[in-house]
Amino acid sequence: MSKQFDLAVIGAGAAGLMCAAVAGQRGKRVVLIDHADRLAEKIRISGGGRCNFTNLHATPNNFLSENPHFCKSALSRYTPQDFLALMKRYHIAWHEKHKGQLFCDDSAEDVIRMLKAECDAGKVEWRMGCKVDQVQQDSHGFILHTGAGEMRAGQVVIATGGLSIPKIGATDFAHKIARQFGLKIIEPRPALVPLTFDAKAWEPFVPLSGISLEVDIETGEKKARTVFREDLLFTHRGLSGPAVLQISSFWEPGKALRINLLPEVDVAQDLVENKTTIKKNLANHLSQYLPARLVDGLLLAHGFAGDARVADMPDKRLRLIGEKLNRWELVPNGSEGYRKAEVTRGGVDTRELSQQSMMSNKVPGLYFIGEAVDVTGWLGGYNFQWAWASGTAAGLSV
Repeated sequence: MSKQFDLAVIGAGAAGLMCAAVAGQRGKRVVLIDHADRLAEKIRISGGGRCNFTNLHATPNNFLSENPHFCKSALSRYTPQDFLALMKRYHIAWHEKHKGQLFCDDSAEDVIRMLKAECDAGKVEWRMGCKVDQVQQDSHGFILHTGAGEMRAGQVVIATGGLSIPKIGATDFAHKIARQFGLKIIEPRPALVPLTFDAKAWEPFVPLSGISLEVDIETGEKKARTVFREDLLFTHRGLSGPAVLQISSFWEPGKALRINLLPEVDVAQDLVENKTTIKKNLANHLSQYLPARLVDGLLLAHGFAGDARVADMPDKRLRLIGEKLNRWELVPNGSEGYRKAEVTRGGVDTRELSQQSMMSNKVPGLYFIGEAVDVTGWLGGYNFQWAWASGTAAGLSV
């Protein structure tokens, strides 16, 4: 005997929990299904265990999509202030860390407990550690073939996320279901991910591993040009840190990155105009702006003698040093992939969905929310805000 529900939500992450809670509290009979035994692992590990749960400055401009206007409706109807009001009801303390990024004072577990309590308030039924093998549609709705037996639901929400962080259970389930029902997919790829370089080409920069500094980083040309000012981190295999994670969502394979290691200083102008008064050698002079280890490593890697006296160097050479520090151009050969990516760019084509309800235009009663959809936020709490907003939109619609 199959069990009958108004709504089956597949995926008990941020978006799925929100959707199930909203629908359940509207009186719908909801079952929330997830193949993992533990609830909301991605919430648990986010923000170093403190969950960067939203961003005060979230607007549609902080999201990437092939259809950039799609996210406006959901984001306008469920804002960061709405989520903060929910946190207040549960007396969860939080703080702003950087550029509007909000974190729990204590633990990400507080957010998970809150969302579970919201689901319980809506009498949501749980099926954890339960794999969904097949989703079929008939004249009465949907039939789910699961590890816990057959279930029937009038409507189904797919909230299983993308491909990022497979070690905590990420799969392509959402993409498979979308294709099964004839929905288009924007090609998925890792986003918010460290970038890598050819091992031989990167060899001179390996000794700089561990150095971090604030930079301007950009990619793209003209209207496609995107710039972030964030912290850059050198690694053994390439570049990481918030600057690289941000730009990775916009970087296209084969294209260059341009990095300004000293955004507040025009290095060429400083060297050329002051060369007659600079008594120090090149490395010592530049070390007043940058970590000495970084200066030594960059000069060596780019073929400059750190012990050369600035006053003795030709202007052309000084301008070239300025170019390397203010506009260092380099081409990654790839990224660290889904295992290190915080999110998946691409997913279900939003032109297949209603922006008000998140329901498929082709398949009435079938919804896609959260990271499964081609809406990708910047680093800094934006992707959680999309989960809350898209989950609420679907939860109010079913």
